[in-house]
Amino acid sequence: MQSTIDAKQVLKDIWGYDSFRPLQAESVDCVLHRRDSVTVLPTGGGKSICYQAPALCLDGMAVVVSPLISLMKDQVDALRACGVEAAFANSTQSPDEKRKVVQQIRAGTLKLLYVAPERLLTEQMLTFLQSANVSCFAIDEAHCISNWGHDFRPEYRGLRTLKERFPGLAVHAFTATATESVRDDIVAQLALDQPKVLVGSFDRPNLVYRMLAASNRSQQILDVIKRHPNESGIIYCISRKEVESMVELLQSMGHSALAYHAGMSDIDRKSNQEAFINDQCNIIVATVAFGMGIDKSNVRYVIHSGMPKSIEHYQQESGRAGRDGLESECVLIYSGRDIVVWSKMLSDGNSEFNEAAKESLEAINRLCTSATCRHRSIVEHFGQKFDKENCGGCDVCLGEIEMMDDPITLSQKILSCVVRVNERFGAGHVAKVLAGATEQRVIDLGHDKLSTYGLLRESGVRAIRLWIDQLTSQGFLRRESEYQTLSLTDAGKRLLRRDGAPQLSFSAAATSRTKSSRTTSTLTSWEGVDRELFDDLRRHRAQIASELNVPAYIVFNDATLRDLARFKPSTQKDFGNIRGVGQQKAERYAEGFLALIAIRPDRTDIGMRNTTPSATTVDTQNSNSFRAFPMFQRGESIEQVAASMERATSTIWQYLQDFLRFNEISDCSPWVDPAICNRVLSQKALASQGKLKPLYEHFNGEIGYEQLRIVLICDQISSQQ
Repeated sequence: MQSTIDAKQVLKDIWGYDSFRPLQAESVDCVLHRRDSVTVLPTGGGKSICYQAPALCLDGMAVVVSPLISLMKDQVDALRACGVEAAFANSTQSPDEKRKVVQQIRAGTLKLLYVAPERLLTEQMLTFLQSANVSCFAIDEAHCISNWGHDFRPEYRGLRTLKERFPGLAVHAFTATATESVRDDIVAQLALDQPKVLVGSFDRPNLVYRMLAASNRSQQILDVIKRHPNESGIIYCISRKEVESMVELLQSMGHSALAYHAGMSDIDRKSNQEAFINDQCNIIVATVAFGMGIDKSNVRYVIHSGMPKSIEHYQQESGRAGRDGLESECVLIYSGRDIVVWSKMLSDGNSEFNEAAKESLEAINRLCTSATCRHRSIVEHFGQKFDKENCGGCDVCLGEIEMMDDPITLSQKILSCVVRVNERFGAGHVAKVLAGATEQRVIDLGHDKLSTYGLLRESGVRAIRLWIDQLTSQGFLRRESEYQTLSLTDAGKRLLRRDGAPQLSFSAAATSRTKSSRTTSTLTSWEGVDRELFDDLRRHRAQIASELNVPAYIVFNDATLRDLARFKPSTQKDFGNIRGVGQQKAERYAEGFLALIAIRPDRTDIGMRNTTPSATTVDTQNSNSFRAFPMFQRGESIEQVAASMERATSTIWQYLQDFLRFNEISDCSPWVDPAICNRVLSQKALASQGKLKPLYEHFNGEIGYEQLRIVLICDQISSQQ
């Protein structure tokens, strides 16, 4: 019987690591002792090692069930780079490649075989494997088997047959996101026999979480990118249209960015994904269709340009940052409209949009709008305790969230206004009343005569909207009906009598403070590193990866390169002692890397350097509406933008519509006179079903179609916020 001591030696020889991470040893022990198991470790927690290392200790071949072809390829490439005999069986292979894999299995030389559930469950494959020497089954992304999981896949349900067809073999399930109900369902659906359930900490201490209320989404995204020059990042958008818009904006500003969404052809998606994996582009902008099959270790930031639909999704998607254990940033930009958008998307033609899905939306909304430590909130959502008083890795604990001094009085003003408008209006209108807006609709309804009118004039609509969201997420307000009208809960009614403890915060001021900030973990991870040498090593790694046609991180991850640039080994033996350098890689790569290190072993200008990039300029050759975004952001007029772009003003008006929609800007005053805006809004009912001609004729042509469109677009955005 093999032991974890043997597996530990394999870990050192193959992967160059001296010890297992927390829970890895226990999971490895289950595989070695052929006991069914469920292992839950966060993304980047080292799940694959839990079955790969013991598979090399056992007699026979481990079969790994993986849902995506790209993930199989990455895993197999990484294993082969370490000298391990591994292969996959999927539809991308030629007949000759398939025959070679069959020969390896029959010869007993293959240690790990990756296969999709659909292929594994064919009668031909099951019968063939029954004649082979299979050591165990590992089910990756096992949450896909559960109806309770966030990414249910029906094809996973058939995997329960493994215990029937291979009664003497253990089955091991692995996932990054599984609540207790999902874990129980995995056990039941796979028919596991008294499995050991191992649940690691859901905390990712190397990730810095920031939740930003949307103000100017594109600028907020650009601020994050500026903090990570020439580093890999993922930007998640809710819709395909938003993906395309963001890619065009980034490309127009000189950034290396590509799109990924389900509306693209398979060829284009694959090409863009491979470009990102191989460091041929820095930024991938995607819907949630992207990511499960990505094992890229050096993603330094993940941005959500809108709220995801659950904490489970957020934990997995944000977890694609910092898989190498180095510091990474996760920024979520949200607005109250996100819940409306998701509710509509999930309910349209979907009978499964139930109370559980609604609660998932409310849970992620509470995470966004609360002033509680983000690490604590995520960990406790999965039923674990979080013992740290200050995580040191989120906007709350870093002091970037400004708490309001007298939240009860502030809450009373907001709740009173909801009551004064008879609980018949949404957050956008309530915020305008409190801010003392002079819009015609407010005046026509007589809400400018309410005692709460203008009570929070100095705070502004955006801050008030944030506080309304916070009061909603804390249970003092509720949204009702498809119009999202606000009403008081019982807790809200008690709070009117100062019975309650609301937490209200405002983070806008923090945004500017984070533009060039570096956390303590960032400084520590770069301590003693020769930055110029690190860059040289990266270029050398890229050259090797290109020659081998594999992603750069398969050669070495960034953490290993930093240690090489920190400790500067001078011999192959010292090179092999660097964390992440196994025997095979030491023999294969030492000479080239040591030669680079030897050029300047005694450099003294080591440590953090100023990496703030110079201001990017717009590519004047890229003629699309997104070139105009930076100009609109600066508040330039239609005429100024038209002159700069050498375009007709009618074209620039169209560009402005795109800008307003993309950034959800409800204030059109920089481009349309407020008096004209009020006149249009007072008669907007004439523009029923989107027809502008009756409205245009009402004003006898005095107000152009362009201005009419802008006013109505901003009004629509305002009503949805």
